[in-house]
Amino acid sequence: MTVIDISPSVMQFLLAFIVVAPLLGAAAALLPAPPGLKGKNPDQAVLRHGVTVTGAVLVAAIVLAACFDHDRPATMQATTDISWIPALDVRIHLGVDGISLPLLVLTALLTFLCALYSYFKLPAGPSPKGFVALVLVLESGTLATFAVLDLLLFFLAFEMVLIPMYFLIARWGGDRRQAAAWKFILYTLLGSVVMLLGLLLIGLKSGTFDMVALATDNGRGLTTSVQVTAVLAIGLGLAVKTPMWPLHSWLPDAHTAAPTVGSVLLAGVLLKMGTYGFVRILLPVAPDGMRTFAPYLAAFAVVGIVYGSLACLALARTGARGDLKRLIAYSSVGHMGFVLLGIATMTPTGVNGALFANIAHGLITGLLFFLVGAVKDRYGTADLDTLAGATGAALYGRAPRLGALLAFAAIASLGLPGLAGFWGEMLTLFGAYAPADGLSRPAFRTFMAIGAFGTLLTAAYMLIVVRRVCMGEYAPPPRPVPEGRSPATPGAPPAPAAPDTSRASTASPAPPAPATTRRLADIQPYEAAAWTPLVALTVLAGLWPAVLLGLTDPAVQQLLSGGKS
Repeated sequence: MTVIDISPSVMQFLLAFIVVAPLLGAAAALLPAPPGLKGKNPDQAVLRHGVTVTGAVLVAAIVLAACFDHDRPATMQATTDISWIPALDVRIHLGVDGISLPLLVLTALLTFLCALYSYFKLPAGPSPKGFVALVLVLESGTLATFAVLDLLLFFLAFEMVLIPMYFLIARWGGDRRQAAAWKFILYTLLGSVVMLLGLLLIGLKSGTFDMVALATDNGRGLTTSVQVTAVLAIGLGLAVKTPMWPLHSWLPDAHTAAPTVGSVLLAGVLLKMGTYGFVRILLPVAPDGMRTFAPYLAAFAVVGIVYGSLACLALARTGARGDLKRLIAYSSVGHMGFVLLGIATMTPTGVNGALFANIAHGLITGLLFFLVGAVKDRYGTADLDTLAGATGAALYGRAPRLGALLAFAAIASLGLPGLAGFWGEMLTLFGAYAPADGLSRPAFRTFMAIGAFGTLLTAAYMLIVVRRVCMGEYAPPPRPVPEGRSPATPGAPPAPAAPDTSRASTASPAPPAPATTRRLADIQPYEAAAWTPLVALTVLAGLWPAVLLGLTDPAVQQLLSGGKS
């Protein structure tokens, strides 16, 4: 049943608009603003332009989702198929199904919320024009990755996001931003070179680069050796972007150095491109090759789950000088391990769990990076030892709404039932209990047990973070005594002791008030506007998982069966 009945041509236009509009908006952002739009502050005008363009893309994505035929989620809809390079049979082929539609909407939502947040809280750096243009190019590349149905176009879109993210880190980031940006670009570019070779191998051996035709063929036109080689090459490139242990080392540095909105987009959107490639390309196009590497992929996935959790526990302990942004980055390594484990099972249950965990991670980790950025803005640091001090940062007492929201995001991240993080992890573990035919059940049940142990470690470090940042003793600063009022007046605070002026010239200045006695601003209206949709969707997906699973399951069933419904 289509929620809103509109013509296919309108849906084609909507999908094309979603992909192209951010690119056109980026070009417009670099042009001089018309005199009537400059206002008193040209910087605010270009930031407002970013909010407008990303808002229009989000509205188009919501309308596309409303017009999507939910009775046929396994069918590609809103398709455009135009010949681009006839000699190579490369086509501008766009379309969405139940797998790609949620990722399109998530990307449009997170980019709009980042643009809205930046309008009020722009990170320090060069001209806002460049910042807005880079965010819009990043959005266009990400949306195109989830919408294109040609292998070479997929590669171009996949690479399109690297340069804008590099500059967002290098020009608007924090400490050690240059080294982090170089590490990000080198890792991802090297992985992409190998991936391109695998994509070319599939296209040349099968005679087409069309992803729909390749998925329908289900690897029957490729020999096992070609499939194994292609999965190894393409999988390495996708694993770097995911990131899979041990190819993850660029991620903590990139997150630590990136501005708040850069971290939100990196965790909430860019990491999804790698796992999407596994599901969209490798599972249906090279099933024999995937079956060969599935046990190794699952093994790396569960090592990443445990490794990421242990790294977070090490950063969270007292005296480790752990950075909160770095801790959340390592938590992403563990959460994406669950996604890879679900994909490695090659079962509908596991793959649906992986897709659900993808969306849940985007919502929850995006919210966490927003909140950590807000904490850093207020305290001037994200160092856990500095924040907690001797008694705890007392965020519950100093900014209770911010503290409560940080605790909510933490328990959502650890997979509390009733919130979005629970379903993806549970389904991937169920999928590992009964993997696809041809895969070792004892091995995958061992992986399931290790993954389940990882959920306990996740709960441990998240609760430690909540205790150290949100709890603690809060001593409000004493109210000053009004001039002329006696300290003995009922209700008035005691008068301070008279200062000793005999050594005023040699005494050192009084130390600043401890962190636990300074006032903090609680959640501001613009922060509430940017964070509320993520909270609401985290609760909705946790209480009503059928909203997402109803879209993905038919598409996954058809994908794994080689196009046979």
